[in-house]
Amino acid sequence: MSTRKMLSVLVVLLSLCPTVLFAGGAKEAKDGGQVKYRMNVGMVVTESDPMYKGAMEFKKNVEARTNGAVTIGVYPNSLLGDTKDMQEQVKAGANIAVITDAARLAESVPAIGILGAPYIVDSAEEAKKLTTSALFKGWTDELASKHGYRVLSFNWYQGARHFWTNKPIAVPSDLNGLRIRTPGATVWQATIKAMGAEPTALAWAEVYPGIQQKVIDGAEAQHPASIGIRIFEVCKYLAKTSHFQLVTPLVCSEAWFNTLPKEYQTILLEESLKGGDFATKLTIDGLAANEAEFKAKGVTISEPDVTPFRKACEAVYDQISGYRDIKNQVNKILGK
Repeated sequence: MSTRKMLSVLVVLLSLCPTVLFAGGAKEAKDGGQVKYRMNVGMVVTESDPMYKGAMEFKKNVEARTNGAVTIGVYPNSLLGDTKDMQEQVKAGANIAVITDAARLAESVPAIGILGAPYIVDSAEEAKKLTTSALFKGWTDELASKHGYRVLSFNWYQGARHFWTNKPIAVPSDLNGLRIRTPGATVWQATIKAMGAEPTALAWAEVYPGIQQKVIDGAEAQHPASIGIRIFEVCKYLAKTSHFQLVTPLVCSEAWFNTLPKEYQTILLEESLKGGDFATKLTIDGLAANEAEFKAKGVTISEPDVTPFRKACEAVYDQISGYRDIKNQVNKILGK
């Protein structure tokens, strides 16, 4: 077992110990007659990322509004495991919340993965219109009722995802034969393959050494995460294809959520929404500074015509069952 994995397991065990002793995971302890609860928020990004800062805002406001009855632990840098690991812990009922994505949640409710499909939305505004629609609510309700995932909010915008390589990328054929890291979710793997690359699933923490050791030839990622792992030290070309708009949810266990008093449930829902808005603003406001840092580190940034990339990605909607019809429904919601 790697040192990182051992540390992840230790953190999880330490975080769960108090809750295991009191009411099966939800209740931490009694203080002067008041039952206390704890939830640990995990993510793979670093402390510099807007998602971490949004989670810290969430922590501050939840603890203030509950007078400390609900405490929030925030664990960046994959300390609670990779996103897939954390999502499995959530489904198992642990007192953990994870910043995950629609593509991974699609393993439970396939339709929701449409938000992770290529070029389905072109901005944070369009994503918000979709995630607040009745169509989308039906999917999140199904995640809760049938699969144990409580979506606290689905408004944590991480930015557009682009290609990081060590050669210029101007058209999809430039990606031919390149091993590009993308998460293991079906729609993301299919998208990268449709554009000509060889999709390779690695944990985010393994991307930097993976490029260094030539296990992979590059990655696709959003700006804040790219800054966080200093990918510009091992890749010198950034092609802004914007093939995904990464809008993510904060998800906890439905079983754990239902052990909370109603007033605390409401506070978590409200403050998650505010935390997501806070993180989204930081993301958008920081994009120009991110690119300035990339350039200062010697990165060549290009903005290729995305038309051929869009065309190549159309095949994805016919490869995944139901996606063509769902895309048509989404386009109606977005007025396209």
